[in-house]
Amino acid sequence: MLSRRHAIQLGLTAGALGVTGATGYTAQALGARDKPGPATRPAGPVTKFSVPLTRPPVLAPVRRTAAADYYSVVMTRSRREILPGTSTEVLTYNGSFPGPTIRARSGRTVVVKQVNALDMPTSVHLHGGANPVADDGGMMDTIAPRGTRTYTYANAQPAATLWMHDHAHHMESEHVYRGLSNLYLLGDDREDALGLPSGEFEVPLVLRDARFDANAQMVYEMDDAFNRTTILVNGRPWPYLKVKARKYRFRLVNSSNLRIFVLQLSDGSEMTQIGSDGGLLEKPAASPTLTLSPGERADVVIDFAQYKPGTQLVLKNLLGPGPVEEVGQVIRFDVGERVRDSSRVPGTLTTLAALRTPTVQRSFELNMDEPGTGEQGYINGKSFDPNRIDTTVNWGTTEVWTVTNASTLIPHNFHMHLVQFRVLERDGEPVSASEAGRKDTVLLLPGQSVKLQVTFDSHRGVFPYHCHLIDHGGMGMMANLKIV
Repeated sequence: MLSRRHAIQLGLTAGALGVTGATGYTAQALGARDKPGPATRPAGPVTKFSVPLTRPPVLAPVRRTAAADYYSVVMTRSRREILPGTSTEVLTYNGSFPGPTIRARSGRTVVVKQVNALDMPTSVHLHGGANPVADDGGMMDTIAPRGTRTYTYANAQPAATLWMHDHAHHMESEHVYRGLSNLYLLGDDREDALGLPSGEFEVPLVLRDARFDANAQMVYEMDDAFNRTTILVNGRPWPYLKVKARKYRFRLVNSSNLRIFVLQLSDGSEMTQIGSDGGLLEKPAASPTLTLSPGERADVVIDFAQYKPGTQLVLKNLLGPGPVEEVGQVIRFDVGERVRDSSRVPGTLTTLAALRTPTVQRSFELNMDEPGTGEQGYINGKSFDPNRIDTTVNWGTTEVWTVTNASTLIPHNFHMHLVQFRVLERDGEPVSASEAGRKDTVLLLPGQSVKLQVTFDSHRGVFPYHCHLIDHGGMGMMANLKIV
């Protein structure tokens, strides 16, 4: 989680953090790529905090054996109420927006039969999962319209908040925007033994934005950051959640295509981060702010026992682009009665493996055509070619990758399939506690560099790495890694 010092380290200015009330991109930190287009407001304004938060349904296995759980998922077009009193066409897994949650266990196999009932190819990627090429859901490894594909996940990794989403190249941006994503919550016995808030007090918060027209239909345009100003949580616009005066664990996922969230409670009190992309942090990290770029996850505990019953707290977003009255608010927590709370947040959550001695150093530069000069993204000067191997590594090696955002106005982030890495440095400085755990996605503001250490010791084959501002990946900011 981001302290004010680490916000400055990330390059977020005081204005961007809301010190002056501003919520727009800053010129040098998160500058504007596109100008706002014509207004596309749905008929009738949405009253903030007028709808209750709903939780994505938990998918039940169609079959269970001693070693595996089997699921069936159908990708379809559906109509769902997103804005109150309206019906919106979306792309769904099993008719749910967002898709249904799969709850898995470390060491227990999950088998998912995916049926593509859509009229375009799809590919299902388990983001954060350590899976072989055949089950990774790569960009070119697609399911044909009316086709089926079975993915097998061994779950040979620690407990973590993972998620699944479409990855069909040149279509992933629109498919994810229109709804093809869902949570995949991986648990294990060690995490269970910690005594963290659980059951009804463990709440997923899937964050994203959207743009709607006057008929309440989602409007998709590539790289349309400025006009996606309706904030959705679990598919509901600016919802409220009634909470008891006790500790809650929130599993946050930024499922947006482009929007970066800087989150803060309206009273400025601290939240306690306990996990990041790849699972638990070593120790809890308390901070008043939390930054999540697209694809990043965070587990956060908020103790509502510190508030009087009747208190209303808003989870604010301190970063644009967009009007502060729209993008500056996310969800409201309505605090209710005090109840007995036996949950806890231990001072030590897990032990991360010691860093190995790296033997290879590599550098990667992310860039894209600046506004008005084209629509291509690049890694090391090359736009994505699915037939080209950009980086070859030897299985079992440990490497340090220096990744730089060479754009002058545009933020990016960096996601690697298959592996979890450790962020060693940001612009030559140690990273905050929130970034020191297992990560698979990391934010880079214009001009920033990060050093990542990664060990390639799980599967061989060809896997992608790319910007997870999904529109940028679809524009070519992607490359192939071959592990031999």
